[in-house]
Amino acid sequence: MTKRDLLTPIGITLGFIMIMLAILTKGGENAGSFMDISSIFIVLGGLVASLLINFKMDQIRLTSKVLKEAFHKNDQQISDLINLFITLSEQARREGLLALENELENVDDPFIKKGILLAVDGIEPEVINDIMNAEITAMEERHYRGRTIIEKCGEYAPAWGMIGTLVGLVLMLNTLDDPATLGPSMAVALLTTLYGTVLANLVFIPMASKLENKTEEEVFIKQIIIEGVIGVQSGQNPRILEEKLSAFLSNETHVEEDSNVIEETAFVEDSTNEA
Repeated sequence: MTKRDLLTPIGITLGFIMIMLAILTKGGENAGSFMDISSIFIVLGGLVASLLINFKMDQIRLTSKVLKEAFHKNDQQISDLINLFITLSEQARREGLLALENELENVDDPFIKKGILLAVDGIEPEVINDIMNAEITAMEERHYRGRTIIEKCGEYAPAWGMIGTLVGLVLMLNTLDDPATLGPSMAVALLTTLYGTVLANLVFIPMASKLENKTEEEVFIKQIIIEGVIGVQSGQNPRILEEKLSAFLSNETHVEEDSNVIEETAFVEDSTNEA
């Protein structure tokens, strides 16, 4: 299940706000000089042209879908996965693997469903592991190809900003006989570099890094699912399976759980002493 990730739009908005505040603070009356249509055309037009040359059309069509992924997050919790596989393990030991088919109606994750169905069909654990890892590899490849477009945008945007600056400098040198135009012409020439650098470092590069982190998290979750499916299929004791899957919990989660245990123990001892 996915939810909206508010950190991405908040970060982008905050970055642009900080830039605008810096402009307004140092030169509020000249803030309009930071807008130049020709510079925008050079950066955005050159960026689109580079993508058309570098990628196939079906890959370019995926750009909007890939960008949307940076604004969503998977709220799947490891503790919920552990509880699910403990429940499935207990039912499998009590009623057999075939009984798990009825439980799949309450499972939303297609990867978990696929793994359990393979287990119910009596597939060997090694084969289940190979099949599900092959799906993970295919997912990583899809994510990489989609993320590459955003990474290339981060590379091309500053380059086209520099090209725009060079164009502006050439135009400026053609008017050296009029010293009054040198300052404004230089400012316009530098705007394309500003636009390209801001787009790269505030939008494209951070988004690509976020998408890479999301892929790593998804792979991590799917590895836990594989361990859980194989544990259920092999008939592992639910307590042993819980201990095995709990190893995937972060150190912070373990510390929090240990703190809760200590607090509960202290509460019980205080109650006993009072009695």
